[in-house]
Amino acid sequence: MSENRPVYRAARVVDAARLRELYDPPRGRAVTKELRRLDRHCRRFIELSPFVVVASGAAEGHFDASPRGGEPGFVHVADDRTLLIPDSPGNNRLDTMENILSTGKVGLLFLIPGIDETLRVNGAARLVEHAGVLARFAAMKRPPKLAIEVTVAQAYLHCAKAFMRSQLWDPARHVPRSALPTTGEMIRDQTGAADAPESQEAMVERYKALL
Repeated sequence: MSENRPVYRAARVVDAARLRELYDPPRGRAVTKELRRLDRHCRRFIELSPFVVVASGAAEGHFDASPRGGEPGFVHVADDRTLLIPDSPGNNRLDTMENILSTGKVGLLFLIPGIDETLRVNGAARLVEHAGVLARFAAMKRPPKLAIEVTVAQAYLHCAKAFMRSQLWDPARHVPRSALPTTGEMIRDQTGAADAPESQEAMVERYKALL
């Protein structure tokens, strides 16, 4: 442990009883809004969404949150209990895939640009390479090798407070790319590589070829 890391031995919350002492119980629609299947509003939200964060975890305790994107509706709604997420080309680390093999569970957070509400979906997950499933994504520029099938256990709309606080969609709040070093420069520093860093422009062009 780093010597500079703070340790809060006396002020840690270590059990659910103490946690609940600090907060009022959930009431009203915070409780009643949870669904066990996708209704027409959930389905429409997914149809409009070009972006989903897939949260997963391994049995040994490693956790991962992976962004996935595509054209609006790239996540297919097979029925009111089943979602299909195409696995578009990535970095081949396969963290999410290995986590699904380990625990068979995911949490999804769907976003729509300009909309402050989000849609949360939790459920069981498995990896499928069935030709009939993959045929749904045949029109993609790079058809997937497999899809993540999610069986819905919970689905509910998440309130807008976080996006209102962050003003995420406000162009006036957008940070210029120049506020950070290029990705190539940051990775060079992190890895200690001796090679000249890839420029941001070169990286963007390389990614475009892989989309």
